Amino acid sequence: MKLTKILPFFVLTVFLASCGGPSGELVGAGFRGNFKEASPYGMIFIKQGSFLMGSNKQSTVFSQPDNKLMVTVNSFWMDETEITNNEYKQFVYWVRDSIAYSLLIDAGMTEYAIESDNDMDETYRINWKQRLPWNSKDEDVVDILSAMYYPDTKQLNTGRLHYSYSWVNYDEAVKPSNRFDVAKGVYPENAHVRVDTAWIDEEGMIHDSTITRPLRSPNDLITAMIINVYPDTMVWVRDFQYAYNEPMLLKYFSHPGFSDYPVVGVTWEQAHAFCQWRTDYFLTYSKVDAQKYRLPTEAEWEYAARGGRKMATYPWGGNYARDSRGCFLANFKPYRGSYVDDTGAATMKVAQFRPNDFGLFDMAGNVAEWTMSAYSTSSNVSVNDLNPNFPYMARKDDPDVLKRKVVKGGSWKDISYYLQCGTRTYEYQYESRPYIGFRCVRSHIGD
Repeated sequence: MKLTKILPFFVLTVFLASCGGPSGELVGAGFRGNFKEASPYGMIFIKQGSFLMGSNKQSTVFSQPDNKLMVTVNSFWMDETEITNNEYKQFVYWVRDSIAYSLLIDAGMTEYAIESDNDMDETYRINWKQRLPWNSKDEDVVDILSAMYYPDTKQLNTGRLHYSYSWVNYDEAVKPSNRFDVAKGVYPENAHVRVDTAWIDEEGMIHDSTITRPLRSPNDLITAMIINVYPDTMVWVRDFQYAYNEPMLLKYFSHPGFSDYPVVGVTWEQAHAFCQWRTDYFLTYSKVDAQKYRLPTEAEWEYAARGGRKMATYPWGGNYARDSRGCFLANFKPYRGSYVDDTGAATMKVAQFRPNDFGLFDMAGNVAEWTMSAYSTSSNVSVNDLNPNFPYMARKDDPDVLKRKVVKGGSWKDISYYLQCGTRTYEYQYESRPYIGFRCVRSHIGD
C-alpha cells in the first residue's frame, strides 16, 4: 500500500487518540467541564463577600460589649423564607410513612419493599410507589398499623415519630492526638473518640448516652442520633402562663390555615435533623451530588441579613424600624402590651414584608432563627476571619453551658433591639419556643 493511502488513516488514529489529551501526559482524571450549580428550589444565592461582624450599636442589654470583626464568608444558598409549617410537615409525614411501611414489611407484606439485588444482603428499601393502606378494612393491616395510634383511638401517637440519623464528628478527627498517620496509613494507638449513641427500648422510649471508644477507622467518628420530630405545640401555653393561647396550641401546626406560617416549637436538635433529612431526600432524587443542607453559621446569617449593606443596622438598611410613612417594617413588639400595630399579633405568614436587598424575607422579626454556631460571649475574639464559626456539637453528658446555640433575628414578641442584624442571643439546643424557627443554607460549589 502506498504511503499516500496510509497517511490519512495514521492522522485519523492520532487525532482520535488525542481527544482525551496527549498520551503519556498529565491531563487529569476527572471531568473538567464548565459546571454551574442549579439553583435549589426556594433558595436565594448569596455571593461571597466581607463585612464588619458585630453589633452596630452598644449593647444596652448585656454588660459585655460586642467585639466587631471584619470577616469574609464564601458563597452559599439560603432559604428565601423561614421553614414553614407546611414544609416541616413534609418531614413529619415522611417519618410517619416510613415507620408505617416498616411495620408492614416487618409483618411480611413484601409488596411494600424493594428487595436488594444481592442475595447475601437481607436489607430492603421501601417501595414508596405502593400506597399505604391507611383506610384498609383488613383486620391484619388495621392491627399492624394500630401501633401508630394511641390505644383505642385513631389519633396519631406523635411520640412514635422517631427519626434516626448520623453525622461525622470532625471535631474529634482534628484533635492532635487523633491525627491520621499518612505514612503508616493508621491512626495512633492511643487515639480515641467521644461520641453519642442512641437506641429505642421495647416501650418505644428513646435513650442516648455518650461513649468513648478507640479510633481505628473513620466509622468510629460517627455519632448516631434518634430524635422525635413532631414540634412541641405546648410551648404556646407553657411559655405564656396566665394567658389564653390554647387555640394556637391546638391548631397552629395542624390546621391548613397556618400552613404558610413559620414552624415553631422546634428545638435546635430537631432543626439539625431536618437538615440531615432534607439532604438525604434531595440526593435520593438528584442525579448530581451537592453540598449538604445545614443551619447557617452566625456569620453567614448576619451577612445575609445585612443584604450587602456592610453597616446596616436592620436588614432593610435603615436605622429605624419604620419607613418614611411611619409604617413598621417587620413583625415585632412595637409597644408594651401592643403587638398588632405592625399588623400581626403573634406569628404571621412568611413574606408579608418587603425582602432585603438579597431577596430574603423576614430576616428581622416574625420568628427568631437558630444558627449552627455555639454561643459564647467572647467567640468573636477567637474565631477566624475567613468563614468564622464557633462550632461545638455538644454531647449528651456535656454541661448545659456547652449546649447554648446562637439565635438571631428577633421575633414577634421582641422589641426592635433584637431585630438588629448584629444582635445575638442564645437558647439551649434542647429547648423549643413559640418564637424560634429556622431556615436552611447550602454551601455553593465554586466561587
